[in-house]
Amino acid sequence: DFPAGVEEPVIDRLDPTEMPIISLSVTSPILNAKELTTLTEKVIKKRLENIEGVGSVKIVGGQRREIQILLNPERMKAYNLTVPEVVVALGRENLEIPAGKVYSGTVEELVRVQGKVTDPMRFEDLVVKTIRGVPVYLKEIATVADGYEEQRSLALVNGRRALALEIRKQSGSNTVAVAEAIKAALPKLNQELPGQARLAVVRDASLFIRDAVEDVQLTLILGAIFTVIIVFVFLNSWRSTVITGLTLPVAIISAFIIMRALGFSLNILTLMGLSLSVGLLIDDAIVVRENIVRHMQFGRNHYEAARAGTSEIGLAVMATTFSIMAVFVPIAFMKGIVGKFFYEFGITVAFAVLISLFVSFTLDPMLSSRWYDPAVEAHMRRRGLARILEAFDDWFMNLRDTYEKAIAFALRRRGLIMLISLGVFVGALPIFRTLGQEFMPSYDRGEFQVSFKANPGNTIEQTEAISNEIVRLISAHDGVDYTFTTIGAGMSGALNEGVVYVKLKPKGERSVSDKDLRAMLRRELANYGRAIISIEDVAEFGDAKPLQISVQGPDMAELDRISRALMEVIRSVPGAVDVDRSLDPDKPEISVQIDRKLASDLGINLQALAVTLRTLLNGEVATQFEDEDGDAYDVRVRLPEEKRRALETLTDVELLSSKKNASGGDLLIPIGQVARFWRGASLAQIRHLDLSREVRVMANTAGRPMGNVERDIKDKVKAMQLPPGYTVSYTGQSERMAESFSYIYDALILAIIFIYIILASQFGSFTHPLAIMLSLPLSLIGVVVMMRLTGDNLNIMSMIGLILLMGLVTK
Repeated sequence: DFPAGVEEPVIDRLDPTEMPIISLSVTSPILNAKELTTLTEKVIKKRLENIEGVGSVKIVGGQRREIQILLNPERMKAYNLTVPEVVVALGRENLEIPAGKVYSGTVEELVRVQGKVTDPMRFEDLVVKTIRGVPVYLKEIATVADGYEEQRSLALVNGRRALALEIRKQSGSNTVAVAEAIKAALPKLNQELPGQARLAVVRDASLFIRDAVEDVQLTLILGAIFTVIIVFVFLNSWRSTVITGLTLPVAIISAFIIMRALGFSLNILTLMGLSLSVGLLIDDAIVVRENIVRHMQFGRNHYEAARAGTSEIGLAVMATTFSIMAVFVPIAFMKGIVGKFFYEFGITVAFAVLISLFVSFTLDPMLSSRWYDPAVEAHMRRRGLARILEAFDDWFMNLRDTYEKAIAFALRRRGLIMLISLGVFVGALPIFRTLGQEFMPSYDRGEFQVSFKANPGNTIEQTEAISNEIVRLISAHDGVDYTFTTIGAGMSGALNEGVVYVKLKPKGERSVSDKDLRAMLRRELANYGRAIISIEDVAEFGDAKPLQISVQGPDMAELDRISRALMEVIRSVPGAVDVDRSLDPDKPEISVQIDRKLASDLGINLQALAVTLRTLLNGEVATQFEDEDGDAYDVRVRLPEEKRRALETLTDVELLSSKKNASGGDLLIPIGQVARFWRGASLAQIRHLDLSREVRVMANTAGRPMGNVERDIKDKVKAMQLPPGYTVSYTGQSERMAESFSYIYDALILAIIFIYIILASQFGSFTHPLAIMLSLPLSLIGVVVMMRLTGDNLNIMSMIGLILLMGLVTK
C-alpha cells in the first residue's frame, strides 16, 4: 500500500521497438499555444492515430486547456470560507446524473438531472455556501479563467517554440512502412489544417533503416553479379556459368520459405546474411560443375559425367556445407541481446546454404546432363572472349608448377615451416592486444544529440533560455541543418533537463564529419557554466552514454563522496569525456512543520493542513468541464500565480477547526498560527538498483575505443579503497559488450567443435581433422593485420565475421 497522493506505479517493458519512430513539429503563425494544442488533440492526433500501423501519438510541449478557479484568500477570509469547502461545492454543483425512468402509458422515459456547466464563465454563478440565508457565489471569492495547464514540457525547432508529436508504431509493424505512410499523409493534412498550421518531420528513425536496407540490397546485387563474372572467367563457359549461377536465385528465393515460416522480415540482418552468403551459395555448384566438366574432358558423355562427377565428390561437398552450417547455427542460438539480433541472420544463412547443397546435387547435375557444352565435350577451338579466357586459363594452370614446388619445399622443411608459422602467429598476438573494442561500429550517421542538465529547481523558462544559448552556438556551424529541442520530455520529466537533437546536412554539403563537429562543440561548451553538457549518439534505447558505472551502498553521503572520487578517476583517463553522475545537487524546498499539540488544542489536523496547501499550490481538480464536442477538461482550484510566489500568502490562509467559536459558529485558524515554514534542500532523486541505493557515474568516449577506455578505468578503480558494504559495478554498453562478446566466444568454440565432429566423421579419424583445423588460428593473422591497417576495432560485426571465417577456412 502506497501513501495517499502517490500516483499508481507504472511498469513498462524496455523495448527498443517501442521507441518513437518519427517526430513531427506543429507550428502556426496565427494560433496561440492553447489553440494549437486543442487543434492537435482534436484533429491532428486522431488523424495520425488512424494511419495503419501507428500505435500511439504523444504530444510534447502542449498547453492543454484547463478551467482555473483562482482563489482570493482575503475574500475567502471575509466570508469564513475554507479551501476544501470550495472544492466540494464545485464538484457538488457541476453534475449530470441519471435519476431512473418513468412509464407514461406504454412509453418508457428516462429521467436525467442536468446540472453540467455549459460555459466556463458560468462557474462564477455557482453557489459555494449560504450564510444566514444569503448565497455566496464563486465569483465573490475567486476568479474563473479559461486558461491552460501548467506547462511541464517544451519542444523547440531551431530555438522557436512548437508542439512535437512523438509517434510510436504498433508491435510487429514495419518501421519503414509506417513512417512512409505518416509522411505521405502530411501534405493533405497540412492543406486541411486551419490557422496556417503546418506539420513537419524533425526526426525520422526509419531513414537509417531504409538507407541500411538499400545498401545491403545493393551489396547483395553487386555480390551476385561479381560472383557470376568470376565464375564465367574461371569456367570459361556461359553454359557452366548459367548452370552454377542458377543456384543463387533458387537458394535466395527459397530462403524466403523459412523466413515466412518463422515470421522474419526483409530487414538489415536477414539481407546482410543473404549478401554474405552469396559466395557460399554458389560454391557447391561450382565444385560439382567443375568435376562434371573434368569427367567430360576425360572422354565420358555428358550423362555419365554428370552422374559420376556428382557422386564422386558428394560426401566432400556435404561435409563442407555442413561445416558452414555448423558455424551459423550457433550464431542463431546465442543468448542475450546479441542472440536476439543475430537469430534471424543465422537461421536465414543456414537454410540458404542447405538449399544450395540440394540444388548442387539435383538441378546442376540434371542441367549438366541435358544442356551440355559441345565446346568442352568435343574439345573445339574457342573463339573471341572464350579464346582470351582460355589463354588466361592456361596461364593460371601454369601456376600449378609453382604451387607444386612450394608444397614440395614445405614438405621437405616441415620444421622450418612450423617455426615460421608459429613465429608469425606469436608476433601477431601483440598486435591483437592493441586492437580497440567497442559494442557496435561507429560511423557518420549525420545526427547526434546534446544533452544538458541545469541546476535542480530551475523553472522551465530558465531551462529554455539555456537551451537557446546552446542552440545558437550549435547553429553557428555550417554543417548543421536544424535543431530540435525537448525539455521535460524524458522518463524523469525533470524541468532542468533537456536534449537538443542536431540534424546535419548531407555529407556532400558539409566540410566536417559529425565526429569533428562533436569535438569542436565539446571544446566550445567545455566552460559553459549554466549546465552540465554531454555530446553523444542519439539515444534510441536507454541512456546514450556508453560508459556507466554503478556505485551502490546504504548511505547517500558516502555514495556522494565515492562517486565524486570516481568522477575524478574517470576524468584522468584519456578518451573519457562528458563525465557526469546521476546524483544532482540538492533541490531547494520549503518545509512545513505543524505544532501538533497546538493544532490539536485548536481542532486542526495534519491532513487538513496538507490538503489545503496542496490545493493552493499544486491545485486540486474539483470537477471537469465538457465542451460542445464532448471533450473533458479539468477544472482546477488553486491560488493565482502571483500569490503562489509569496510565502506570506500561505501563512494567512485559514483552516476549518473541528471546534466552534464562542457564538457557536465555525472556527477558522490561520495556517501560520499552527505551523512554521523554513527554506531548506532535499535530494532531487534517489535511485535504487536491486533494492540498494545507487549513484550512477556516466561518461562518453572520444578518440579512443570504449573497451580501451573502460580497461584503463578498471585498472585505476582497483586502486580505490571502498568502505565495507559499498560496491562498484559496470553497466550500460560496456556490460552489454562484455556479455555479447562472451556469447560470441561461446558460439565460436561451439562452431569449432561442430566443425571437428563433421571433419572427423568425413575422414574417419580423430587426428586427421587437426591438420585442417590448425589453419584456424593461423587465419587470425590476416584478420589482425588487416584490422590494424584499416584502423577497425573489435565489435559485434567483426566478431561475427571472425566466426564466418572459421567456416570458410575449413571449407
